[in-house]
Amino acid sequence: MRILHTSDWHLGRSFHGVGMLQAQRSFLDQLLATVREENVDAVLISGDVYDRALPGVDVVGLLDEALASITAAGARVVLTSGNHDSAARLGFGGRIFEQGGVHLRTGIAGITSPVLLETGSSTVAVYGIPYLEPRLAAPELGKDISPTHAAVLGEAVNRIRQDVSERREAGHPVQPVVMAHTFASGGITSDSERDLTVGGVGAVPLDLFSGFTYAALGHLHGRQELAPNVWYCGSPLPYSFSEARQSKGGLLVDLGGEGLRSVTPVPWTAPKRLEILRGTLEGLLADPGLTDAEDAWCQVTLTDDSRPAWAMERIRSRFPGTLVLSFEPASGSRGVNESYSQRLAKATDDLDVCCGFLDHVRSREAAPEETDLFAEVLRKVNAAEVAK
Repeated sequence: MRILHTSDWHLGRSFHGVGMLQAQRSFLDQLLATVREENVDAVLISGDVYDRALPGVDVVGLLDEALASITAAGARVVLTSGNHDSAARLGFGGRIFEQGGVHLRTGIAGITSPVLLETGSSTVAVYGIPYLEPRLAAPELGKDISPTHAAVLGEAVNRIRQDVSERREAGHPVQPVVMAHTFASGGITSDSERDLTVGGVGAVPLDLFSGFTYAALGHLHGRQELAPNVWYCGSPLPYSFSEARQSKGGLLVDLGGEGLRSVTPVPWTAPKRLEILRGTLEGLLADPGLTDAEDAWCQVTLTDDSRPAWAMERIRSRFPGTLVLSFEPASGSRGVNESYSQRLAKATDDLDVCCGFLDHVRSREAAPEETDLFAEVLRKVNAAEVAK
């Protein structure tokens, strides 16, 4: 049995104002190629299929195309909702889609209804746990369940363990695979994930997943192994510059009669790389080692002591994909930590106030021609006051 573990597609997301639908179409093409070339039996999508509860029409169309292509290639799909999804909307039509090989698990009622995948020697039971918002899920799970992530997920896992036990007692042994969209202890976060701590303590104990043949986790965007049987596959594309050095793709999970055989990363490439650049403006513009960054999306930090004029325009003359520009003077000598009121207290006259304000708001001293213009305006203002 070969499973492709994916999560956090975030269809419809933008990247610093740049639409990503074409990039998402590109990774879905690579995913489909993996399904075909690697003879994948089932694709697991562990939450955050969409980036928002109300996705656009073109975004819904892209998911429709993807699911149709995957099932046409011979693989079944098990899909759970994440904290970015609207569970009710994503789960619409689930009973009908089941007949076409797309299994949606977006509510508590479906937690103990596994998708059964038959192998030559055993049955793999895939249990899909949707993202459980503690305040909403706790009352539905039981009056004694506290509204924390650990408590609601723990109750869901306990119900699954009970179902596995009952199947085995009835003479139908299964290898349990669990899907969950959560923050498990030991995971490494990035800037892209929405914080789950609202409504309860965010992290859940890793030992919740002990005893499962495999735990296919979603939510964290970096691929990582928390235990031999517990993995985050990560997002298929980088969704923040904090993910610039991460390897993106999916995980091929091979299962046999004896259990988990192997977990193999599958790389998928993004249409554009991410680059993080730091240095003075002139240094970055002249550095011959930055040729590759000219075709990338860039986050640039300028370390000039004075903020250069027309900085974004000039940096984009070489790196047109610059999306984020910030300033951190290397010397720290210009009083960047000094409040405006502190600077104002040092002003000696009106001209000093005007030039100081300009320096404060743009982190660059007034040029001689700007100082002359301020002086001329002040002279006219003073002359008008005297004439009154």
